[in-house]
Amino acid sequence: MVRIRVLVVDDHRIFAESLAAALAAEPDVDVAAAGSGPAALRCLERAASEGRRFDVMLVDADLGAVIPVQVPVARAVPDSGSGETLTPVDGISLVAGVRSGQPSVRTVVLAEKDDPRRAALALQAGASGWVAKDCSLQRLLAVMRGVLRDETHLPAALLTGVLRELTAARKHRTESERLVESLTPREREVLRCMVAGLGRKAVAERLFLSPHTVRTHMQNVLGKLGVHSTLAAVALARRAGVGPVDLAARAITSTG
Repeated sequence: MVRIRVLVVDDHRIFAESLAAALAAEPDVDVAAAGSGPAALRCLERAASEGRRFDVMLVDADLGAVIPVQVPVARAVPDSGSGETLTPVDGISLVAGVRSGQPSVRTVVLAEKDDPRRAALALQAGASGWVAKDCSLQRLLAVMRGVLRDETHLPAALLTGVLRELTAARKHRTESERLVESLTPREREVLRCMVAGLGRKAVAERLFLSPHTVRTHMQNVLGKLGVHSTLAAVALARRAGVGPVDLAARAITSTG
């Protein structure tokens, strides 16, 4: 019998333990529970290091936690007191991080209410399913087994709304990509630094430029993107698929 390894992630302990117990009663399911994003990340990392990766992660859409990270969420391990930047890990952010770091893990979001916008965000983040928390155990098991066959599961009532949200998101992404393509290579590099949360001084040090030159590049970036703040530029960059600069690597060349 092929066993399915399942990780339940929910900060409501009674719900998480009850669901884990119900799933554990199935003859082909091995299950563990985590009460937060950090705990889930530790479980996933530990299982991967021991060669026993999870197959499915069931995550609460309303999961809320804060962990210190310097690297993508999927690879971060909390280290209290180390002074890293705090990054919120809600359910959808956790899905995105796990999708990036452990793409073989299928994720299903458990939600208390149908929400086309958030369901669309979950799918964009890499979720394979969106299921109501009050669904039957048999329904949940069917979804779990379905996503392992690379199926995508959504409630029928959400399909129209989710498709509308995904279409709108694609339109915004296309427009954002066009704007980002108008930037010079150096301006795109500066934008990636902005996405990583670096200020003008830090960008200058990283790219071996003067603060004045960086200020000019940042102003050019905002102008070409048609926005008036760094936050708006970062939001547009993320829609266009622009990721943060790798903070672990340093630039080694510079041309103003």
